[in-house]
Amino acid sequence: MAEDAKKRIEQLRDEIRRHDHLYYVLHRQEITDQQYDKLFAELKKVEEANPQLVTADSPTQRVSGEPREGFEKVRHKVPMLSLDNTYSEDELRAFDERVAKGLGDSGYDYVVELKIDGVAISLRYEKGKLVTAATRGDGEVGDDVTTNAKTIKAIPLVLLGDNVPDVLEVRGEVYMPIKSFAELNRLREEEAFANPRNATAGALKLLDARITAGRNLSFFAYATGQVSEPLASGHWDSLQKLKKLGLPVNPHIKKAKNIDEVIEICLGWSKKRESLDYQIDGMVIKINKFSQQEMLGATGRAPRWSMSYKFPAEQAETKVESIDVQVGKSGTLTPVANLSPVQLAGTVVKRASIHNFDQVKRLDVRAGDTVIIEKAGEIIPQVIEVKKELRPADTKVFKEPKECPVCEGQVEKDKEGVYIRCINPNCKGQLKEQLKYFAGRGQMDIENLGEALIEQLIETGLVKNFADLYKLEFGQLADLQRMGEKSAANVIDAIDKSKRQQLWRLVAGLGIRHVGGQSAQILAERFGSLEAIIAADKKTLEAIDQIGPTMADSIYEYFRDKDNKTVVEKLLACGMKPEPPKKRRSNKLAGKTIVVTGTLENFSRQEIQKAIKDNGGKSSSSVSKKTDFVLAGKESGSKLEKAQSLAVAVIDEQQFLEMIGKA
Repeated sequence: MAEDAKKRIEQLRDEIRRHDHLYYVLHRQEITDQQYDKLFAELKKVEEANPQLVTADSPTQRVSGEPREGFEKVRHKVPMLSLDNTYSEDELRAFDERVAKGLGDSGYDYVVELKIDGVAISLRYEKGKLVTAATRGDGEVGDDVTTNAKTIKAIPLVLLGDNVPDVLEVRGEVYMPIKSFAELNRLREEEAFANPRNATAGALKLLDARITAGRNLSFFAYATGQVSEPLASGHWDSLQKLKKLGLPVNPHIKKAKNIDEVIEICLGWSKKRESLDYQIDGMVIKINKFSQQEMLGATGRAPRWSMSYKFPAEQAETKVESIDVQVGKSGTLTPVANLSPVQLAGTVVKRASIHNFDQVKRLDVRAGDTVIIEKAGEIIPQVIEVKKELRPADTKVFKEPKECPVCEGQVEKDKEGVYIRCINPNCKGQLKEQLKYFAGRGQMDIENLGEALIEQLIETGLVKNFADLYKLEFGQLADLQRMGEKSAANVIDAIDKSKRQQLWRLVAGLGIRHVGGQSAQILAERFGSLEAIIAADKKTLEAIDQIGPTMADSIYEYFRDKDNKTVVEKLLACGMKPEPPKKRRSNKLAGKTIVVTGTLENFSRQEIQKAIKDNGGKSSSSVSKKTDFVLAGKESGSKLEKAQSLAVAVIDEQQFLEMIGKA
């Protein structure tokens, strides 16, 4: 029996590794997510029955069980050097002239790669198995992040093939896809990361790998460190070898015969980088032949055979008209600069984040200042520089608030953090944001319950919590300013309709810290009712995949809080009957990978993703040759253009409804 179990375990591990390689490296999928999960569940079951057969490189061991106390240090066998940067074509040509001088009459060519905006990491494989993962650190010594790196499914625990070197160090970049970054910031509410790179660095340095696993990081290999035997004679061929060993290599690497081709490639990507589903901040240019790299050598910090061409961030100069302090739904106070309107990266920007009050102090931002703004990670407008030479004489230092700007209640600074919070549970500022979020399209989707109406409901004392919305009467609404009978009736109908919303929407709408739409769906599918979620203990919550201890604590404590418990009980007493999760409707989209772009009439973004999943399909954020079709709504952008260039089928919303039998 033990021999049979060992044989089956090896079969399952090989099969899972093969599908991981197809999905994360080759961007192909032969089986559905459900079929993959079934293989994984079987492996887990057989290993649990035969614990003596569990090995560190098993796919089931990607996430460790307990948080660690800190990170050990790892000395790199081959230093991880930095790169010299340039923003100029002229400096690229000067770099090429230095290369030509250093190599004499030798002919040479270049390899040009995307510069992924993430965190550099070194993976050490011995006998084909991952033994250590370390951050760059100071180039000589980095932090051991092996446990966290193992949670990244794009990183193979075991290399493929027979000709695997005894020792192979792989250098690469861990990054966070844009879709994952947006979802993470939604979960973090007001404490948003400024860009995907910061979010990636934070995820890699978490002491609990179970939380790292939920951050959906990915990885591209771009070089080697120590190798027991050379993979190839040049960089290009070395990357091809890494691909054969099962490591993900960026598909957009190019060879260039000369510096003119290098510049053409760089300028091309500066215009089309928005088509990617991850951030890049430039290009990396390398001499191809390793022997020529050795001839050119390195300075103390950077190789002479490589150069980084950085894309200049799109910036704009404008004036700070005033600085507001916003109160978020969890009480976080956030400074926001109100700006003279300015065009930036295709949109008109009127407000920009300053993130926190430590940042305000560091930049010394004041009302009246002329500032430089840019979109952090091409997503969030932020103030990055103050033109102090243009500062008017009468500006005043912006002071950190000592009380909440809305309720004038007490504020506290996070322990070992930079965020200031209002700790008054009855703060109207928090209540306003909580109600906006609760009624939002991604949560309870209560139409016509907008910000202006919410403010009136709070100021008149009609609504003091979520449950009070369901006690509102037609006459109370009709008497409010700018309402009228028709508007009042529409709001009452929308509120009544929301009583039968899906369970996950109600869970998301409650605004439990760290719980967003995706986590709410996981909870709804696991427990099936709000009562079951409320009754769950910490151990049960922690054991759920993608929940983890921090979120589990937050969920458990939320439903043990006296005030929260009272509001939830009132919600249920008002006739709230959330719809439990449905089983998959059909397999009409089974095996299909679908990209959605533009605005849809019948679906929010979460609803369309759920519809795709319910019918057996897979929703993707980026278009490739492996995409089965693109669902294009109004104002479709670069994804539609890419689909057309790749000859990927494009359908409209009506065709999609026909596919799933809802037309």
